[in-house]
Amino acid sequence: MRLPFDFSMSATDLPRVAMLLEGQWREGEGAAQPVYDKFRLAPFAELPASSPQQIRRMIDAAQAAFEQDRLTPHERGRVLERVAELLEARGEEALTIMQRETGFTTQDCRGEINRTIETLRLTAEEARRLSGEIVPVAGAAGQGNRIAFTLRVPLGVLLAVTPFNAPLNTVAHKIAPALGAGNAVILKPAGQTPRTACFLATLFLEAGLPSNHLQIFHGGGDAVGLAMEDDRVRYIAFTGSTEVGRIIQSQAGLRRTQMELGSIAFTVLAEDADLESALPKVVSAGYRKAGQVCTSVQILLVHEQVATEVETRMAQMVSALIHGDPAQPNCSTGPLISLRDAERVEAWIREAREKGARLLAGGEREGAVVAPTLLADVTPEMNVGCREIFGPVVCIERYNDFSDAIRRINATPYGLATGLFTNSLDTSFRAMRELRVGGVHINQTSSSRVDMMPYGGSKDSGFGREGPRYAMHEMTEERVISFTG
Repeated sequence: MRLPFDFSMSATDLPRVAMLLEGQWREGEGAAQPVYDKFRLAPFAELPASSPQQIRRMIDAAQAAFEQDRLTPHERGRVLERVAELLEARGEEALTIMQRETGFTTQDCRGEINRTIETLRLTAEEARRLSGEIVPVAGAAGQGNRIAFTLRVPLGVLLAVTPFNAPLNTVAHKIAPALGAGNAVILKPAGQTPRTACFLATLFLEAGLPSNHLQIFHGGGDAVGLAMEDDRVRYIAFTGSTEVGRIIQSQAGLRRTQMELGSIAFTVLAEDADLESALPKVVSAGYRKAGQVCTSVQILLVHEQVATEVETRMAQMVSALIHGDPAQPNCSTGPLISLRDAERVEAWIREAREKGARLLAGGEREGAVVAPTLLADVTPEMNVGCREIFGPVVCIERYNDFSDAIRRINATPYGLATGLFTNSLDTSFRAMRELRVGGVHINQTSSSRVDMMPYGGSKDSGFGREGPRYAMHEMTEERVISFTG
């Protein structure tokens, strides 16, 4: 199948990324923006925006597909399984596309591809067993000759808006459960990484998904707002910043939404933590994808008794990380998504040092690459201590009493996930009960996620849950059926 980015060259001699409309890859009719190679900071494609007329046609087509051409649960499961098989067979092709437009290292790209395959297979299983439940109405007075049960029925047309930092797996977490539950989907992928999402869409079409069940448009916030104006869009699934999430939620009205938003992710090392196990996990979770993960370890709360040892050992580990060209073997950290973001992270590091933070490793920037950075003596008054960094920076803060650690975590407006390393059941149970976050991971980092888990936050980190089984329940509604004999 022809890929959605091999149109004839534009006036700038760059290939143009297409959108998916009515089963065909077509060029957008709006203004084009460049898609950059994140390491070389050079444009290598153009992304024309979809016009309002094209977006309206997508909604028309998606609504018609939902009403006229529903697949059986078995057929939906088979399509999802086939997409997983195709992605597994074409993994290197997916890696090449993803690496150039994300700047992720080879290891990070392969990790995302493998997780996406797992997400698709899990969703295929859930598509076949999505069901309601028996309602014991005969237990009510006068209802002895009556039976009742519920069905899970699809909502209709869903709008999915996805970010740059997981351009394959987050897309799969939105569209696979939606399609698996019997909905039709309109996808707006991140403008920085559109080709990866389009590549996945080609696999859905090759796998036998009826064409109008999935449409893809490109553009900015205006395009998303236009799609939301149509009441036939029954559900909005969004992953991105808290600020944009507030705007989308304000426009959603009574429609259901799933919001996975910003975060300041903490991981705690208690005085009895197994550092041999904990520190490699913390380093991996802090610097993979250049720290551009909502649950990346941003603040490491370390008990005073082990803080000096942790600082010494982590400084050595972080200094040894290879950074730069993400295609090079053994590279751990590539560029950020843009030069502007790299400059912002560099400025925050500089501000933290000016306010008293100690630089234990890294701190330099070359182009869009910021060296893996470790700071100590960070305080909540610094940008790195109170705002989401979304960069390769881990900040060490010391604590004496676990109550102080809980208060520090709960004091932020966010609540996505927290990691805790301890051998104490008392400490573990306190964390489970008292932390106001969507996930608490004992002897794992904040970034420990298995794709079958429910995943989502509390407070300003959003609401609703990803994870195939949980997302499919959110993307359907319950219908009660009763029979009287």
